Amino acid sequence: MTIDMNTVVTVNYKLTNQTTGQFVEETSTENPMVFLYGVGGVLPDFEANLHGKKVGDSFDFSLNAEQAYGYSSEENVVMIPLHVFHDEAGKFDDTQIFAGAVVPMSDNEGNRLRGQVVEVNSEFVKMDFNHPLAGQEIHFSGEILAVREALADEIAHGHAHGPGGHHH
Repeated sequence: MTIDMNTVVTVNYKLTNQTTGQFVEETSTENPMVFLYGVGGVLPDFEANLHGKKVGDSFDFSLNAEQAYGYSSEENVVMIPLHVFHDEAGKFDDTQIFAGAVVPMSDNEGNRLRGQVVEVNSEFVKMDFNHPLAGQEIHFSGEILAVREALADEIAHGHAHGPGGHHH
């Protein structure tokens, strides 16, 4: 079977910065990446480079910043009032919120975001919500471990389900 729409794909990959060669992340055969092809769960150009491949095929390609995570934008750097980070007792937790910390947050619509604290002052926390790989050319190398037809409930839910079925 080849990778195409509505297939569940299992891959093992290594991701590096194409320009510097710096290691970013790596999966393993014990903990591979599994995704439903064609539903927007991964980078479109990542999918395009895997299209038509089958179990055992390897891949080795680069994506420029535009194809990957885009470019950093000042619109994604925001000043959030310090009180947003106070606990129930009204205390600011400087053990969790400090320059360099990556903090899980959500926007007004409930979308989950991760932001990096850039600066903390007496009134605001300056946060950068750009993707950590924004502006970078990235390189993937790896192998296709499995390809199967997606189940009807996976297609309906828009993502692959793990062994044993639905887990959310």
